[in-house]
Amino acid sequence: MRFSNYMNDWLYGAEGYYASYRPIGKSGDFYTAVSTSKFFGGTIAKHIIKRLDEGFLRPDSLICEIGAHHGYLLADIIEFLHTLRPQLLQTLRFGIVERFENLRTAQKSYFDESFGNAVTLEHYSDLSELHEETTFFIANEIFDAFPCELFYKGKIGRVLNHEIFFDLEDSKITALAEKYKQDRGEIALGYESFASAMSESSKRFEFMSFDYGELEARSDFSIRVYQEHQTFPLFDEVLNRFEAFGKTDITYDVNFTHVKEAFETQGIMCAQYATQLVALVEMGILDLLAILKEHAGDEIYAQELEKVKILITPSLMGERFKMIRFVKE
Repeated sequence: MRFSNYMNDWLYGAEGYYASYRPIGKSGDFYTAVSTSKFFGGTIAKHIIKRLDEGFLRPDSLICEIGAHHGYLLADIIEFLHTLRPQLLQTLRFGIVERFENLRTAQKSYFDESFGNAVTLEHYSDLSELHEETTFFIANEIFDAFPCELFYKGKIGRVLNHEIFFDLEDSKITALAEKYKQDRGEIALGYESFASAMSESSKRFEFMSFDYGELEARSDFSIRVYQEHQTFPLFDEVLNRFEAFGKTDITYDVNFTHVKEAFETQGIMCAQYATQLVALVEMGILDLLAILKEHAGDEIYAQELEKVKILITPSLMGERFKMIRFVKE
C-alpha cells in the first residue's frame, strides 16, 4: 500500500481519526487557534465585515467553513458578526462542508444549542454541491491533513504491516520533489483538485486558511503523530504505529508554495501570505480586545488577552502558523 492510501485510511477510513468526533483542546490530542480563543473567529468576522463594506462580498453571501470539526470556528464568527453588525444574520448564509454524517449531526446539534432558530446551518458533503455567486471560505489546519506521499532519494514509501519501505517509483512524485528541491520529505496530494473544485463552486470568492509550514519545503521529514499533547515523529522507534493508527492525529508541515501554485494554476490570485501574528493584528484582533475592555472591564479583558497572546506571540503560535488568502474575482 502506498503511504498516501495508508494516511488516508488513518485519518478518514471507517475507523479513522476524523471519522468520529474527537475533542480538541485540553481534553484532546492538541490545541488549535480555535480552541485557544474565540477572538480568532472574531477577527475573521471583522475581516468579513470589511469585505462586505468594500463590496467584494454581497449581503447574501455564503460564509462556509471547510473541515469544521465541531463547528466552533464558524459559530465564533457568527457570534462576533452578531455583536459587530447584527443585521447581517438576516442576510448572510452559513454552511459547512463535511463528508462525515456523524460530524454533521454533532455540528447541527451545537448550532441548535447555540443559536436556536436564529441561524440556519447548511451542510454540504463536497465542494461540488455548491453553486454560489459569492462565498467566503474559511479553513483552519486543513492542508496538513491532505494525504501525502513520503519521498526519499527517488523512491516513495510503501506500507506493509505498519512498516514503511522506500522501494516504489512514481515519475509525477519525483517531478514534484525536483520542483520543490526535496530529496526527502512529504509530497502532498490533492491540492490541485481541491483548488479546482473550489474554483467551480463559486463565481467569486475569498478563501482564507491558517496552517503551520513555510513557503519552502523542509529538507527532511516533518510527518508526526499527536497524542495527548505529545508529539512523536513517524519514524521514532518509541512510536507503535499499529497502536497509533486511527487513534491519533497524523500531520506534517505544509509547503505553502505548493498550495499557492495549485490555486494560481486555476487562475485564483494569492492575495496574502503572512504569519498568524501579522494576519490577526492587521485584521484587527487588538481593536476587538479594546472594545472588550471598554464594555466588559479589566478582569475579563485580562483573561482574554492571555488567550490572544498565545495566538500572536512569535514563540507560540504567532510565527509558527501562517495565513494564506486567495481571491477569485
